[in-house]
Amino acid sequence: MPPVIDPNNLYSETVAGKLSPVVADALPRAYVPNVVSNTVDVIDTTTLKVVDRFSVGLNPQHVVPSYDLKTLWVASDAERTNKGSVIPIDPKTGTPGTPIPVDDPYNMYFTPDGKSAIVVAEGLERLDFRDPQTMALQFSLPTPQCAGINHADFSIDGRYAIFTCEFAGSLIKVDVANRSVLGLLKLSKGGMPQDIRIAPDGKVFYVADMMADGVFLIDGASFIETGFIPTGTGTHGLYPSRDGKKLYVSNRGSHHVRGSRHGAGSISVIDFATRKVDTTWPIPGGGSPDMGNVSADGKQLWLSGRFDDVVYAIDTTTGAVTSIPVGREPHGLAVWPQPGRYSLGHTGNMR
Repeated sequence: MPPVIDPNNLYSETVAGKLSPVVADALPRAYVPNVVSNTVDVIDTTTLKVVDRFSVGLNPQHVVPSYDLKTLWVASDAERTNKGSVIPIDPKTGTPGTPIPVDDPYNMYFTPDGKSAIVVAEGLERLDFRDPQTMALQFSLPTPQCAGINHADFSIDGRYAIFTCEFAGSLIKVDVANRSVLGLLKLSKGGMPQDIRIAPDGKVFYVADMMADGVFLIDGASFIETGFIPTGTGTHGLYPSRDGKKLYVSNRGSHHVRGSRHGAGSISVIDFATRKVDTTWPIPGGGSPDMGNVSADGKQLWLSGRFDDVVYAIDTTTGAVTSIPVGREPHGLAVWPQPGRYSLGHTGNMR
């Protein structure tokens, strides 16, 4: 894997202004997968307007930046069918390419050396290591102990990853090079872990749990639970600020997989240094902030409004919210371009 430039801040190369030459010609867009509509809405992030919409595979869940930053992959898991697919988007034009059949691609990550895509086959309870360009299968790792496997992040040295098990209330630790499960950790309360992100110093993993209404702290090396930070109802997504000092936490406003409109949705801002919540921004009128990412300049947090069929563009200074109508049940949107040398997947876990 590429070297860690600053061991005290593994996000040092994802700060505002550090755009790779690879993304120099990328259009400023947010790509929004609508799970029920089977479409992707394309938002111009400068005008905050939907400028395109195209059909994709069944149940698109996440839009995933490729390791080499040249492609955005739409992962459509086609729930309870064998019609899963991934579709490449050219970020220079915003247009989709030819679908590639892939089993159950709920989410997708990339090994830190860039040699494999890791397709998170949630329904099939396995991790499929695939060629990152062609998606040809390289190796399949069964994970029956991790029901609802869905989100992950990687250690600072890239040797292991920790995956969340949504329907088992637990986590698994995976040896990336040897493609094997190293351990299983049952969380102390809650029981529905969602997103997971590593702290800037690489020592602690933050795990959002939508039933515990907060974030667990996990020591990565020893793989033990070391703390808990209460945030809000239905804690869901985790996104570091561009300077690596804060963690934006989306609270989806519901404990249900299929929630209602105008829930108690909010954004909590955790200080990485103190491990405390600095402030919480409620969604005006209620809402359901879910997955997304921070804009390249760090001034906006883009999140899908899962049960409200909108996208939120949130001012990271004031917490002011602009809502943009999109298709039905928007999920893991990708805002692009983003700073960084390479992508580890999801909606832009950049390093």
